[in-house]
Formats: sequence, structure tokens, C-alpha cells
Amino acid sequence: MPSSAKFITRIKPLEHIKMMIVEVPKTIVEKLEGFAGQRFLCTINKSVSWKCGMVAYHNGSAYISLNKKILKEIGPSSERISVSLVKDVSKYGMDMSDELRTLLKQDKEGSRRFHLLPPGKQRYIIYYVSQVKSSQLRIERAIRLIENLKRTTEGKESFREIVSKMKG
Repeated sequence: MPSSAKFITRIKPLEHIKMMIVEVPKTIVEKLEGFAGQRFLCTINKSVSWKCGMVAYHNGSAYISLNKKILKEIGPSSERISVSLVKDVSKYGMDMSDELRTLLKQDKEGSRRFHLLPPGKQRYIIYYVSQVKSSQLRIERAIRLIENLKRTTEGKESFREIVSKMKG
């Protein structure tokens, strides 16, 4: 299976949810042999890179969503942009903070429960912890999320339960 692809496309709106996207042509999706569960390092115009996943679109194509931060980094783009996708072979599909990694090494039950989660929920926890700049706040957020995770029913964890306020 090819582990990378390059193509020219454009940034466009995804009207029904008011989001900007990069459409991945059907030929590229086919070259990468689909995308279910795959993660990629996406680079636009050889300058802006981030880890991403693709979402099924229409007629066999897919899209990659662009958040405001990425759009700002890209800057005013022309009609045509160059896109490079390289298969992400990292364990989680995104970088885990040192604080969360340390907590999972120390909390065996928290680590067990974390590693039972589907990859998307693991990435959500990793992302949610990493969004704060302060190391102390990352520690507090990681502890809160893992404690909440341990309170959920195994196999029936929801995002709402995991990110809820501490109980009692």
C-alpha cells in the first residue's frame, strides 16, 4: 500500500456545517487504499503541517477539515494548493504530552482503561490535555480526565462522561 500521495486541490467550504476543507480526490483515496482508521501527516504548500484523518465525502472522495489556526497559518491561499499526505505511523496519531504520558505510567488502571478506548477517544483525551499551555494545568486536566474515565462503565465510555466535572 502506498504510504504517501501528493495532489493539487483547493480549499473550499463544507456548507452544511460551515467548515473549510481540503477535498481529497477519489483517485488519491483509492491510491491510499481507503482511509478508514488511517491517520496522516498533511502538508499544504510545503509550509503548514499537522496530523489529521480523512472523512468520506461524495463519489469516493474524502475531505480533511481545517480549523481556524491552520487556516491562519496557510494565509490567503490561491485557488490551487499543493497537498502532501504521508501515512502517520505513530502510536496514537498525535503527540501525547509528557504530563499525560507520565500519569498513564503511574496509574495502571487509568492506563488500562485508556488503552481499551477506541483510537478516536484516545486522541480526544490526548488533544484535550495538550490544549492548555501550562504544565500544571495539563497535569490537572490529565488527572481529571483519567479519573472520570475510570468512573465510567467499561466499554460504554462517552465523551461527556470523560470531560465532565469531578464528582463528589
